Amino acid sequence: MTESPMTQRAMIIDDSKAMRSILRRIVSGLSFETAEAAHGQEALDQMEAGFMPDLCLIDWNMPVMDGYTFITEVRKRPEWRNITLMMVTTESEQGQIVKALAAGAHEYVIKPFTPDAIVEKLELLGLVSKGVLA
Repeated sequence: MTESPMTQRAMIIDDSKAMRSILRRIVSGLSFETAEAAHGQEALDQMEAGFMPDLCLIDWNMPVMDGYTFITEVRKRPEWRNITLMMVTTESEQGQIVKALAAGAHEYVIKPFTPDAIVEKLELLGLVSKGVLA
């Protein structure tokens, strides 16, 4: 059986295992195939090994490589330009939000969030159809 070309892939990048689980449940409910990483370098390693996500959900504050550095690294690679990057973080200061968006993030969600907030952002980005429930 071949995989449907319509299957979207999401990379969940957060040092909190609980947060990765919450985000995985939300995006899996939207039919995303998921991979997880505990920090930006681990996510880059998985991408270089062949897991090419359509969407990355990225925490800001992580050991080894933070979310902002991950975004700047992804944006340096022309072959990764089409990946949608969404920060999901406790960083709520306006300057941080502007910095992330300027670096190449498409959207920004502040923790704590509701599943609906994630779904609404993904609808806005055109990654899921409007009215889909997580």
